[in-house]
Amino acid sequence: MTEIDPIALRELTTLRTGAAPRRMLEASTTTELIDALREVWTGGDDWFVLGGGSNLFVGDEPFDGTVIRVLTTGIDELPSPHEGRIRLRVQAGHSWDDLVAYAVERGYAGIEAMSGIPGTVGAAPVQNVGAYGQEIQETLVEVELIDEHDSDAAVVPAADLGLGFRTSVLKHHYGEAQGRRAVILSVTLDLAVTGDGGRVVRGEQLRRALGLEDYEPVPLSWVRERILATRAMKGMLLDEADPDTRSAGSFFQNAIVPERVAGTLPPECPRWPVEPDLDTVTVIPLDSYYGLSPRPDRPEGLVKVSAAWLIENSGIRKGFKLPRSRAGISTKHALALTNRGDATAAEVGELARFVQSRVHAEYGLLLQPEPVLVGVDL
Repeated sequence: MTEIDPIALRELTTLRTGAAPRRMLEASTTTELIDALREVWTGGDDWFVLGGGSNLFVGDEPFDGTVIRVLTTGIDELPSPHEGRIRLRVQAGHSWDDLVAYAVERGYAGIEAMSGIPGTVGAAPVQNVGAYGQEIQETLVEVELIDEHDSDAAVVPAADLGLGFRTSVLKHHYGEAQGRRAVILSVTLDLAVTGDGGRVVRGEQLRRALGLEDYEPVPLSWVRERILATRAMKGMLLDEADPDTRSAGSFFQNAIVPERVAGTLPPECPRWPVEPDLDTVTVIPLDSYYGLSPRPDRPEGLVKVSAAWLIENSGIRKGFKLPRSRAGISTKHALALTNRGDATAAEVGELARFVQSRVHAEYGLLLQPEPVLVGVDL
């Protein structure tokens, strides 16, 4: 590991806010990363790890602790126990989109719809990244991680990560304690080997995004090109010349509410059912079993509703800015809060609170932030 002169976090995050922390370390190998973490944990310093900086909203006051930059890279190809598949073990600091490009070039399918997502591979399982109906949990086998204050790294299967919609036990949600405070060292994915023949696209959300009408195989490279073009049109592809890309992506999560709450919203508000747990087991003691199983109570279903629709229909349009503020809603995507030019974290936070208040006033729902907040309160 290398200790460097701290760099202002506005230079290392896509939302471009944040002063220089008190201390900064860089780790270019797994060993260096583990050593850096152990040193910080032993000293009791406040800390966080920084990858691509694409899901961080950092405050204006200097972070009084240590920031560890994860710069590890590398992809190892491993045999898969499943016929027609291959496993990739990827270092945590590797660019996610570089990994997607690597897989597509070699005909490895399963992550092509997630082309153009910024950030690093190590951050991908933390928030279960996904796009157009494809999520990392579909191909994730395991991660190698190290728990805070633990001396040894461990391999943890994907099933133990509590993966859900844009979440896991590793993610620090605003206002909640982290389920498991650990740092991912590497990620292992299991992908289908399609070669040059392409793949039939099955998911309806992805088919709609690609404009597919038949079920003929299409090249993975074609899927990637179309997804990158779509993300660029929405300002979700990093571009130095485009202020709409100076964001943390979708700033607010889609709201997940009970069916009865969703029923109070206008019918035109987009909504999607949240899949119920179909693995629930009912245990009946033998001494009370008389040949009939009790009918289980049907739990109230949950519904995911569009935060973008709620924002726009509460009177906040694309391109909206508060007076004299350098922060604004993207001109292309209502969910993205953008830095239009040297905006402070205070300005971005003011805009976020205004959006929350408008949606709450109109629909009674309090939108929750998607990025990890460091030194910021909403």
